[in-house]
Amino acid sequence: MRRNPGDGWSYTMRYQESLDWLYSTQMFGIKLGLEGPRHLLKEYLAYPAHGVTVIHVAGTNGKGSTCAMIDSIARACGRRCGLFTSPHLIDFRERIRVSGEEIPEDNCAAMLTELRTLCERMENHPTFFEITLVLAMRWFRIRECELIVLETGMGGRLDATTAVPADVCVITPIGLDHMQYLGNSIEEIAAEKAGIFVTGKHAISAPQESGARAVLEKEANERRSPLEFVDQPLLGYPMALAGEHQTWNAALATAALHRAGLPLSSDSVGYGLIHVSWPGRFERIRPGVVLDGAHNPQAAGVLAATWRQQFSGKKAALVFSAVGGKDIAGILEILAPLASRIFLCPVDSPRAVMTEELAGYLPNNASPHETFESFEKAFAAATSQADPVLIAGSLFLVGEARAFLTQTSFQPSMQ
Repeated sequence: MRRNPGDGWSYTMRYQESLDWLYSTQMFGIKLGLEGPRHLLKEYLAYPAHGVTVIHVAGTNGKGSTCAMIDSIARACGRRCGLFTSPHLIDFRERIRVSGEEIPEDNCAAMLTELRTLCERMENHPTFFEITLVLAMRWFRIRECELIVLETGMGGRLDATTAVPADVCVITPIGLDHMQYLGNSIEEIAAEKAGIFVTGKHAISAPQESGARAVLEKEANERRSPLEFVDQPLLGYPMALAGEHQTWNAALATAALHRAGLPLSSDSVGYGLIHVSWPGRFERIRPGVVLDGAHNPQAAGVLAATWRQQFSGKKAALVFSAVGGKDIAGILEILAPLASRIFLCPVDSPRAVMTEELAGYLPNNASPHETFESFEKAFAAATSQADPVLIAGSLFLVGEARAFLTQTSFQPSMQ
């Protein structure tokens, strides 16, 4: 590729070429901090326009579902809504949506070309996540979004999304995850999540363990941020997403939208909840096949409860994999009792845990297991059983499985 000195890239990269460049920035790793994203947002004119409402969502579990509900209900209220989530399951463009539509490939490539030029002039090169966030924010501005929903990548206090000023902050259930970055206790992790609170702006939280709740209350008090806890689920509406926990996510979503000033009605809430789409979370991808990330013990517990509710008395043919840094033993302790047989496989990720190591995390009383060199072979073996198939343990696995089952091109990512 030729470049004219001082002029940036001499032509717009093709879409795949732009993705290759973006993915190459994963070598810069994860940098927690706000100075870099703030600088990039400023240089690329990507801060929200005056009058645009921003809802910022942090937490350990349920962030994505809650964001998807907020987006769907807001659109049912007639708002042009931008939705930023991570990671993607299959296609990078899932992370950036306006009115439910993914950013088009041509626009994505053109903007990444501009960002490449900008990044290469900077002393400290931005990370994959920072670039993706700024790409999304600029696209939302171009499309004149009235409401923006941002899901944190990790933590909150130093997550790049916190560089965007929020009007309403939302905390979903907090559990132990990403402890190498966020701390070794619920209280330490809660303090990181509460870092998204903005002085004088409303904060809404799901019910929390006592330690986490106390931390959230202290952090909100310090910032003079009005904090309220959702104390009951939202009942009486048909839900597109399965599981009792989704009624709590729905209550959180509607409370956030109320504080954002949207004119909610039973019709708009009902339409939004029945039409919300959030793949890979107890998703019945085909008859007898369920996909669910369940990448930490808390999420595994929710999955187990939902399975027993939806498949009363039935065991699962469990296809399982995980990546490093997760509490694999804790996850399997909860999921293994659901299974009549367990099929272990690696995921397409540098962080993949090999099958022999996965087997070592199985509880002593686990059902028989087999190991396979790929998801496709594990799935073929699982579908030869009479029981319904449950694919769980990692969003990387869910993405790979969903691409295979829908015959879609898979774009794996480390972040």
